[in-house]
Amino acid sequence: MNLITALDQLPLWRQIKGYQPGWLRLDLAAGLSIAAVSLPSAIAYPAIAQLPIETGLFAAVFAMIGYALTGPSRQLMVGPDTATCIMLASVIGALGATVAEDRALFAQSLAILVGVVCLGAGLLRFGMVANFLSRPMLVGFLIGISISLIIGQFTRLTGVPIESRGLLRPIIELLGKFEQVHIPTLIMALSSLLFIRLAQRLLPGLPAPLLAISLAIAASAAFGLQEAGIAVLGQLPAVSFSISLPAWHHLDLLPDLVGGAIAITIVGFGSGIVTARSFAMKSRVDVDANRELIGFGGANISSGLFGGFPVTASDSRTAVNFAIGGKTQVAALVAAGGLAAAILFIGDLLAFLPTATLGAILISAAIDLIDLKELNAIRRINQTEFAFALVTVFGVVIVGVLQGVFLAIAVTLAQLLWTASYPRTALLGRLPGQTGLVKLHKHPEAVPVPGMVIVMVQSAILFFNADYLKQRLQKIALARRAETSWFVIDASAINMLDSTAVAKLEELRLILANAGIRLCFSELNSQARTALRRAGLADRLGQDMLFGSTEAAIDAFTTKTPARRDQAVPASDWKA
Repeated sequence: MNLITALDQLPLWRQIKGYQPGWLRLDLAAGLSIAAVSLPSAIAYPAIAQLPIETGLFAAVFAMIGYALTGPSRQLMVGPDTATCIMLASVIGALGATVAEDRALFAQSLAILVGVVCLGAGLLRFGMVANFLSRPMLVGFLIGISISLIIGQFTRLTGVPIESRGLLRPIIELLGKFEQVHIPTLIMALSSLLFIRLAQRLLPGLPAPLLAISLAIAASAAFGLQEAGIAVLGQLPAVSFSISLPAWHHLDLLPDLVGGAIAITIVGFGSGIVTARSFAMKSRVDVDANRELIGFGGANISSGLFGGFPVTASDSRTAVNFAIGGKTQVAALVAAGGLAAAILFIGDLLAFLPTATLGAILISAAIDLIDLKELNAIRRINQTEFAFALVTVFGVVIVGVLQGVFLAIAVTLAQLLWTASYPRTALLGRLPGQTGLVKLHKHPEAVPVPGMVIVMVQSAILFFNADYLKQRLQKIALARRAETSWFVIDASAINMLDSTAVAKLEELRLILANAGIRLCFSELNSQARTALRRAGLADRLGQDMLFGSTEAAIDAFTTKTPARRDQAVPASDWKA
């Protein structure tokens, strides 16, 4: 493989090969704007997981470079994310790390592991798991972590140390320590939060968190807020951008780390793929979930190798890039360079930043994640899915983020299995004076075909629903035993039969035969027909009882038993 062939494997190189001169201005403008938006989150988000601030700076800079090299999207931006950081905090807490150095080590290791998991999942084409991350689950999860994040900022907002976890206990603890609230800190926090919310509404084109940080630093330096008891960030350590592999001495925790990395991957990929699809829809391009996994893998490995933590796609950075018109991932490289320069040259100013302002930034970000409009839409559309969304919300807040994620996935899969285990069936008949078949429950004036029961099974028949369907079909057939000669299963919606299904259909054939009813099928697909043939059931039914269409089955029946033609029974007398 020569150099050109190797370069062609990199998405960034393919973008640069077709680069147009007019794009550079847009990419430069977008990149500098993205850097400005990225700085507040790079400073604030490490606090969620109680990590040193420099880890957020490393994650913000090098994740963009990693995705630019390996990610398929021209406009998607990656970096620290609220949901991923809360998930990271939960995993690190479960690992029992209390010392800052250990927490940073775990975060760096998890970033690399998450990257490896993403790469492996992408290469193995596991991107289809995104289809199992239901919208109600994601909406509920984001609301849950937003509530958790807001509660987690009580100490920064009030100066009161809060030890409790959960939903109600921290609130009760704060109320019990109300006399300890540091009023100047609370005023600083609420002022910053109010400024951010108003600026986002009145000045939507400007980076409100960055403006809040700038004003807070200026006020802190001018008025000596630290002397008034308001906590500030303090002097940042000297930052050097270099590869630093984690010095690992906790091999006994490796299984827990891998499990945590998988959990973070699920959450990060789930929220990231939603962002990718949302902005791809605006650009009218398709999203390849497997290639996005590889891009997220490159971003996380790059972040971890340089001392950062796990990252995913960023709504805010992508929105800025999209609004300004960035054309390629050159914008991400410009953003990474601009952010690195800011870190190197204005690091001393960040020492004056009040931590109350950081708390306000995080609370504002959490508020933006609470999508009550979408939650209400889910309630109107499907009450069951609404209940699952609420289970996810309270699961995350009450039992914890990590446990809440697995609870949400378990509930979603349980609902999926429950629905698949009890598939719908529909009796078919005809409207008087018309050809074609309709569902009897939708058309009360329709009548069954005399002498026949025609049932459409609206699902694959597999091991977990085969027995239910056998009993269901048996009940339908035997309820009209006196009027029924043929029992037709319309298989147009059956896309698969397994061995258990075939065995249950054989049992149904024998039961119906003892009742004097012949079983037949219409519109079997090739897989289902092959399964019946290989099991010998097709021969026992009779090849003449397998019809290409339900109309053909009716024609065959009426030809063989013309005397039954006028013995129609009103649909209202049928009980399925």
